[in-house]
Amino acid sequence: MAAKATVAVTDATFEREVLQSDKPVLVDFWAEWCGPCRMIGPSLEEIASERQDIVIAKINIDENPTAPTQYGVRSIPTMIIFKNGRPHATKIGALPKSALVNWINQSVA
Repeated sequence: MAAKATVAVTDATFEREVLQSDKPVLVDFWAEWCGPCRMIGPSLEEIASERQDIVIAKINIDENPTAPTQYGVRSIPTMIIFKNGRPHATKIGALPKSALVNWINQSVA
């Protein structure tokens, strides 16, 4: 069985995929034109395939303006970890994979 990768989320699926998830969900708010977003993409894909305890979701802010506005996303990349349907932890900017893993570990503990 192939390892799961990141989940693409839209404004239409945000509530079901993120807010109603039984696992913590890291949502990466990104855009095609964002260089730092593209830099962290591969790290997020790796983490998604390595971990079963968290869902890694990506939402394109240009195609889906509602969720970023609702959660006050003003710069990208912004990553928000949702637990039990609520924002739990936020990181803004590109981070190396090790820093992302540390942040996830602290946030989902």
